[in-house]
Amino acid sequence: MVNLDTDPLYRLAEWRSAGKATALATVVRTWGSSPRPAGSHLTINEAGDFSGSVSGGCIEGAVIEAALGVIKSGEPSQLEFGVTNDMAWEVGLACGGTVHVFVERVE
Repeated sequence: MVNLDTDPLYRLAEWRSAGKATALATVVRTWGSSPRPAGSHLTINEAGDFSGSVSGGCIEGAVIEAALGVIKSGEPSQLEFGVTNDMAWEVGLACGGTVHVFVERVE
């Protein structure tokens, strides 16, 4: 049973109904060990509030920052984090895998 209080897509719909600008981040591909499977979602609103997870916490900050830029520009973004990526170590992705996240503004 889905808990609507914590479901990120439900939260996104609530924010949209309230007139807030929003973005949806989706894990589109993983390789090796990754904290969350493909299809996992993180929703973000213009104030930086978020719901869901694309990594169990290790890259959320970087994804939220990118999502705020996507909300402003309207241009989607494809992000990649991996153990060989300097950014991955900086944000804490040391699980040994690669995570690809697609971020889009939701109208």
